[in-house]
Amino acid sequence: MPPEPAPPPSDEQDGQRGLPVDWALAARTAARLMQPGPVVSTAEARRSVALLRGDAATAEGHVREVTGLGAGLPLLPADVVDRPAWAAAATSGMAALTSGAKLPPVPAAARKFTSTTAGLQAGAVLSYLGSRVLGQYDPFGGADGEGKLLLVAPNVVAAQQALDVSLDDFALWVCLHEATHRLQFTAVPWLRDYFAGEVTAFLSATESTASGILERLPGVLSSARQTRDSMGLIELLQGPEQRAVLDRLLALTTLLEGHADHVMDAVGPSVVPSVATIRSRFTARRRGGGLLDRLLRALLGVEAKVRQYAVGAAFTRHVVGEVGMDGFNAVWTGPDTLPTRGELDDPGQWLRRVAG
Repeated sequence: MPPEPAPPPSDEQDGQRGLPVDWALAARTAARLMQPGPVVSTAEARRSVALLRGDAATAEGHVREVTGLGAGLPLLPADVVDRPAWAAAATSGMAALTSGAKLPPVPAAARKFTSTTAGLQAGAVLSYLGSRVLGQYDPFGGADGEGKLLLVAPNVVAAQQALDVSLDDFALWVCLHEATHRLQFTAVPWLRDYFAGEVTAFLSATESTASGILERLPGVLSSARQTRDSMGLIELLQGPEQRAVLDRLLALTTLLEGHADHVMDAVGPSVVPSVATIRSRFTARRRGGGLLDRLLRALLGVEAKVRQYAVGAAFTRHVVGEVGMDGFNAVWTGPDTLPTRGELDDPGQWLRRVAG
């Protein structure tokens, strides 16, 4: 009598896919904790929504002229959403992005507890970010998972009111940034899968026990006293494999954010007449806020993201100044032509390596 086939490996034997986060709970928690947006009339709300929806396609047309990317692709509108809808879309996109990660096996009961706890924590974080995010291109969002551009109308209006600038100019300026992100992923065919692969590699490199972290902890704490980078502690806690992937991810996101920041200003006053005023006031607002707000931004890594804009924009500006936008576009040739973190700080290195 032939032996019975072995049962398939359980999650506890073969690990688990995806982060242990209850993303639906995260979305509900964020919606419950979020503050309402600014009070505006129905007419004003409708005007801002219509403005943003149309500006997304208009902005991408201007971005294509500046960057030389995306010829022949359709010009699409954006989805204009409120804060809870942004949180729901963000959790859906993060779930898709992290679904390929293979993590060490844990008992089902422990995973359920972790999933619930992480969902509540993620919801709290999203409730904070959800009142500040102006827009977002999610390469993994949408019904077909092929990407979705979101603009958060109440946050755009709130920022415009705080900056005391023209809504027409500010809405288009915001759309220029987000349309650049959409074009980066739609006009560069390999970028989406590369980004997803790096995120999966980073998450899957998590050590199966805490021993590695515990062994490094004394050195981490000593180094943390000497670093002013809010990403420093996170990086120091990684093992060598994770740190290498994290370096590549940080370099890529710095390039994407800085390139978008450069482009949104490079379009110029002929399109956004008050661009100089908007930029100066917006930059000051990024750096401002009360003590609690600044502390939360540091804990959530937002301060590090602000530095990404500056470093990435400086790199883009330098390279475009040296070899023009066509020369800069060599960054999109493939993963090997992306700048490293060191090259972002010293664009001359990248120029010598890639542009010759």
